[in-house]
Amino acid sequence: MKRASTAWLRTTAALLLALLVTACATTRAVEMAVPAQYSNQAVVPDLAHIRIWGDEQPPNLRALAAQLASGGNERHWNILALSGGGPDGAYGAGLLNGWTQSGTRPKFKVVTGISTGAIIAPFAFLGPRYDAQLKEFYTTVKTDDILLPSVVAGLLGGASLADTRGFDALIAKHTSEQMLDEIAAEAKKGRYLLIGTTNLDAQRPVIWSIGHLAASGHPRRLELFRQIIRASAAIPGAFPPVPIGVTANGKRFTELHVDGSVTNQVFAYPPQLTTAQIDAFLGYTPRRTLYIVRNSQVSPEYSPTEEGVLPISVRSIDTLLKNYGIGDLYRLYAIAQRDRLEYNLTYIPSTFTETSEELFDPKYMRKLFDLGYRQGVDGVAWRKNPPGLE
Repeated sequence: MKRASTAWLRTTAALLLALLVTACATTRAVEMAVPAQYSNQAVVPDLAHIRIWGDEQPPNLRALAAQLASGGNERHWNILALSGGGPDGAYGAGLLNGWTQSGTRPKFKVVTGISTGAIIAPFAFLGPRYDAQLKEFYTTVKTDDILLPSVVAGLLGGASLADTRGFDALIAKHTSEQMLDEIAAEAKKGRYLLIGTTNLDAQRPVIWSIGHLAASGHPRRLELFRQIIRASAAIPGAFPPVPIGVTANGKRFTELHVDGSVTNQVFAYPPQLTTAQIDAFLGYTPRRTLYIVRNSQVSPEYSPTEEGVLPISVRSIDTLLKNYGIGDLYRLYAIAQRDRLEYNLTYIPSTFTETSEELFDPKYMRKLFDLGYRQGVDGVAWRKNPPGLE
């Protein structure tokens, strides 16, 4: 039996290997991609203000500061960063539920999410009244509710090797116009809900401001909201990329967006942005506390590796992703040191040794949810340094 993350990785790796050896075609004509020279100009029609690149300074710092200040002269800003992790997102879901029960859960000025964290983020942003939905999503869903193998379709030219209509339906079930209205109302109070995707064509992270989208009143805002969540969680190969229509140089094109974890496994804001720049416009310096929920383990997990292409590939990729994710925790630590943020980190402890029968195993996810819940109720033992610097 396997941990959920390893089982997920094994299945994805097998599908990707099958895809590579067949060299199948994509579903989008290459000429529909944004030409390289216009990639920085591409915008979602009528919604040019809802996203930025995640690897460069935002273009209008004055407007950013004005939005943050619209909630009043708040002197303490809490930032919640939710990582990827697939079914291990049950840990973060349980933590938030327990944190609510403890009576110490703060209101977050900024909430960010990547991959499974992108699913959790809207619930976390809107607060405890959405805890029940969050629990339902991460304790009752099973593999067949998310995806069904569709290898033949993928090998014949499809964009993925799984049928993910079940996942699309789940996202639709848990998102609504009412949710967007509530997000818009909170955005007007100076709060930010940010979701990260990866622009596959550009190989760059994209940060979407869901509050701006929600407040836009655009007739397609709910459709695009769901697209962004699906894209952030779209593991390449297993899930199809999400095409997003844009305009550039007066013409229409299509971008392909996939799992935000391809470029960042967790983020707070672009590293090129400093709080000093924002504070210069605010006229004061708020106290800022960063909470990072890493929905996975970070310690090495010993497991003898069988000989063979698939087990060696799976083990190597698993090791790569684990250490790449730890690198993100160090990056956030460096940002926190530079910008004088209080750094708080939690992740699944190595003492959790439960195994999963399938990719999304409700029994496994309930146990992980319960672990996070207990930690939230008892008071999370937040780590003040990334792994290795304790």
